[in-house]
Amino acid sequence: MVPRRVKFVRNRVLLVLILGGTLAGWGLAFLTTAPNRLVTGMGIRLETLLVGWRFSLLLAAAALAVGAFLPQVRRTHVAMAIAAMLLLAGWVWLAGTHAHLLADTGSAISRTSFGGGFWLLVFLSWLAAADSIQRLHLGAPATILANTAVIVPCIGLLLAGELAELSLLKEYANRQVVFHTALFRHLEIVVATLLPTLLIGIPLGVAAFRRERWRIPLFAVLNVIQTVPSIALFGLLLAPLALLAMQVPVLSRLGIGGIGIAPAVIALMLYSLLPVVRSTVAGLTQVPQSVFEAAAGMGMSRGQIWWRVELPLALPVLLSGLRVATVQTVGLAVVAALIGAGGLGALVFQGISSSALDLVLLGVVPVVALAAAFDAMFRLMAGVLTP
Repeated sequence: MVPRRVKFVRNRVLLVLILGGTLAGWGLAFLTTAPNRLVTGMGIRLETLLVGWRFSLLLAAAALAVGAFLPQVRRTHVAMAIAAMLLLAGWVWLAGTHAHLLADTGSAISRTSFGGGFWLLVFLSWLAAADSIQRLHLGAPATILANTAVIVPCIGLLLAGELAELSLLKEYANRQVVFHTALFRHLEIVVATLLPTLLIGIPLGVAAFRRERWRIPLFAVLNVIQTVPSIALFGLLLAPLALLAMQVPVLSRLGIGGIGIAPAVIALMLYSLLPVVRSTVAGLTQVPQSVFEAAAGMGMSRGQIWWRVELPLALPVLLSGLRVATVQTVGLAVVAALIGAGGLGALVFQGISSSALDLVLLGVVPVVALAAAFDAMFRLMAGVLTP
């Protein structure tokens, strides 16, 4: 008999993440410090911060490294998820603590920022937690809640003011009103885009489902729209909308013109139609024919079959398309700031023009958080509604 091969590494994903974290921690700056917000900072390496009892932070990293060689059973996955959560919170706490220390000894305008090593370590720690949670096979709602719980300690540190001396938080403190205005405008653009997308996309999807000969030309047009760069599509809408506003003064008084939120919403809606229409067709296609026959046999009308049978069964797939459209809109709305639509993109481009990296991050980080939040929300809804 051929001897059975014994696996030495039980979790290769976790081992790769640990190796990547080791290279990031010792190869890149964990923090950077600068005399002001416009000057390039000097890097602070991780090994200079892990002194004294702070070195115990690496115990969680060591636990993850050991976990890659342990039997992959449920208790191991739970332990690895907890270790990754503690490690993630530890990196955030270490950055905030050292920023406070530098603020006590430096000038009032000096800035301490996150370095490349910090961002990679945080990302890899979160991936380690997500991998362990995924291996638990908890189901969609419980998986989302568990992933949310991983970042709760970091949110607690933020609310407790432990990160207040970091440059990113100083930018927020100096621009609270501007930031909140940009955030609400960004959400306004997203909502204003998704409402007409649903009102147009779902009927188009239903029509393409019922008349199969319409699908090829419809999807061809929507695919062509997807290939047009966003900034080019914004530019193509400037002249027609400006001319329309000149011809119909009422539209100009309503805020519709060549620049502003109107061309942004129209362009983003055109981009969002493809995932919504495609998911509507896919959701209706996967409804078994026997269900239609049973519903018709019960005496249901066409409208009753749609509302009570087709729509509930197709809704999980439709929500997945809406999730893609929403996340896509959140990201593309950043570019809409170039045509005067406002939103978080205004902070991003203002930071780029003034070479202020932390101002760029003040716009980028909320966009990433919004995209992740919308993604989790729609995944949770689809998981609850899936039979």
